[in-house]
Amino acid sequence: MTAPTADPSAAPGPGGPPAPASGGQWSAAASARRGRRDHRTLRVRTSVVLGAALALAVLLVPLLVPLDQQAVDLANKLRPPSWEHPFGTDDIGRDVLLRCVYGLRVSLLVGLVAALAASVLGVCVGALAASLGGWVDRLVMRVVDGISSVPHLLLGVFIVAMFRPGVWPVILSVGLTHWVSTARIVRAEIHSLRSRPYIDAAVSGGASRWRVTVRHLVPGVWPQAALAAVLMVPHAIWHESALSFLGLGIPPHQASLGTMTEAARGSLLAGDWWPTLFPGLFIIVPTLVIAGLAGAWRERINPRRRSELML
Repeated sequence: MTAPTADPSAAPGPGGPPAPASGGQWSAAASARRGRRDHRTLRVRTSVVLGAALALAVLLVPLLVPLDQQAVDLANKLRPPSWEHPFGTDDIGRDVLLRCVYGLRVSLLVGLVAALAASVLGVCVGALAASLGGWVDRLVMRVVDGISSVPHLLLGVFIVAMFRPGVWPVILSVGLTHWVSTARIVRAEIHSLRSRPYIDAAVSGGASRWRVTVRHLVPGVWPQAALAAVLMVPHAIWHESALSFLGLGIPPHQASLGTMTEAARGSLLAGDWWPTLFPGLFIIVPTLVIAGLAGAWRERINPRRRSELML
């Protein structure tokens, strides 16, 4: 009489070995990975298209639409969106689309210059603290902690209040209040790089601390520092808009997304939604574009995190 054979698909006992994954499980995992990859690809492509559209608008609209963005036309005030005024007009008859484009130009200028200045300052401070170490490191990080304990907006208001309203005081305010996160990132990355074999080889070969820092440590943190700078741009745009909304940033006669939003509060209460909606979209859309591109960049420079996300 033949002994019965065990069913290979039967579940193992409590103490037996785990059953191998079936083909359906592997297929489901592969489909999930493809879905995540397609989602990232769609996100990047959408961000690129929106970013190109915003860049073209900033560059071409002032050239193709020869209108004065400060021109007052009381006969056409608070006109809803139409072919003549795609975004409508504000409470004194100015074209909202044209002023949004000019306001975005100001916001991008503040965001890019302030992010660059804050990143350079943060890299210098973080590299100094991590390279010297000891009491210098502790002292510098206590200063960083002290600055971080004060809200950025409150400190920014204090800095801007010392100058006349304008673009450069806002850039100075953002640059002096947003470098601490970059300094922390650079310090942590340099502490990680100091344990690498090539750093030990450079020190054993007689390289000075300054040479090791400049030639080996700082170049190793540029990808993370550049990513931090890119992510700082939308933060700087929101910071500029908040200061302008409070009346402390850009002068009222100059187009700014924050001043446009503040000036449209009365119109919104009266039911005229377009002077508030479109400046708000011009603040939100660049943030989403930069966040989408920066997320793809983060996955590219951090392969370990990308592989973990694909598991």
